Amino acid sequence: MTHILHRHIAHRYPTAVSGDGIHIRDEAGKEYIDASCGAAVSCLGHSHPDVLAAMRAQLDRLEFAHTSFFTSPAAEELADDLVANAPRGLGHVFYVSGGSEAIEAALKIARQYFVERGEPQRRHFIARRQSYHGITIGALSIGGRARQREKFAPILIEAHHVSPVYEYRDRRPDESADAYGQRLAAELENEIAKLGAENVMAFIAETVVGATLGAVPAVPGYFRRVREICDRHGILLVLDEVMCGMGRTGTLHACEQEGVSPDLMAIAKGLGGGYMPIGALLVGDKVFDAIAAGSGAFEHSHTYMGHPLACAAALAVQHVIRRDDLLANVRRQGAHLARRLGERFGNHPFVGDVRGRGLFQGVELVADRATKEPFDPALKLHARIKREAMARGLMVYPMGGTADGRRGDHVLLAPPFIVDGAAIDTIVERLGEAIDAALPA
Repeated sequence: MTHILHRHIAHRYPTAVSGDGIHIRDEAGKEYIDASCGAAVSCLGHSHPDVLAAMRAQLDRLEFAHTSFFTSPAAEELADDLVANAPRGLGHVFYVSGGSEAIEAALKIARQYFVERGEPQRRHFIARRQSYHGITIGALSIGGRARQREKFAPILIEAHHVSPVYEYRDRRPDESADAYGQRLAAELENEIAKLGAENVMAFIAETVVGATLGAVPAVPGYFRRVREICDRHGILLVLDEVMCGMGRTGTLHACEQEGVSPDLMAIAKGLGGGYMPIGALLVGDKVFDAIAAGSGAFEHSHTYMGHPLACAAALAVQHVIRRDDLLANVRRQGAHLARRLGERFGNHPFVGDVRGRGLFQGVELVADRATKEPFDPALKLHARIKREAMARGLMVYPMGGTADGRRGDHVLLAPPFIVDGAAIDTIVERLGEAIDAALPA
């Protein structure tokens, strides 16, 4: 009997009692390879001694100071570090406790920015279908995950959605990648025109789509076109790098590979590596300057924002990533992971696509490779794969609704940045066994 309201009430969860490196152990002593970092969180793996030492040192100094009274050295040092390594123009940091809060802050600061500028008529957000931006009411409103939205539809705020960059299913056979990107950019332009550019606040997108589509990057040039459209209409570009950022794709920020800088960027997960709950909104100088010259305060706050222990943990995580050159390992082992997945699933009769960047890879399952027809959602194939993987001592991150919000299944892989080639080989081997065992006879 548990008094916890778990994610799935009828499911019996094993109890995790310890972790080390890329492994977690349960109370029965069974060991699991954490091949998804939970949900792309534990980028340094578990029980990293340097991070734990930094947390102990911070606890010896100060455990908490409310930000309505104080700042702290840990918060200031982390902000300095984030801004020093941020995309061009992002000069300020607003701390939160996770990704959903970071997106919520982005929505509110975007609105306040335009009010401060004397443009209060701007009220519309545009995002993309088959996206996930968080689970709070505001973040869920912006997100495009149909199944999660439907129960709460009457209480969601107004938002508008355009097509995702989903090349596997949506790029036409006679269409080049460049032409496909141009078509999607034109769709955004048309949506802005329909709403009236003077009424639109922001366009919001995951740089590499994570949980909902399974590590789907944009086609080359797409984000540069989006940046140009936003600039031309005075619209803010908000990038959600909660899952794909902070090194996951091989560069610290995924948008570095797109050649763009956003006006606002949400980060979390790999920021603190799971050692403490922490996220942040990186704020563009023009947004900060408008508020500083206007009311002088962002009208939004949380009790635990800038928590000294969380900031100390996150700063230690970032120091370790740089000291140990782990982004190079992400690129190296990411290439190995992509190659091994291609070898194992490239000719698999029920795998339609393998995609991703760095240590952020997705495998999409289909009932028919030729037609790309998904499996019947009643099979809950993604849940069966997760169960079979766990039985084999492997943690992966499967999801349903890949194709259209209701049909389709994929598996997301996001192993720790410290992973080596031998572990990658084991991950792919166990995943192959789990998928084959989960498929209907």
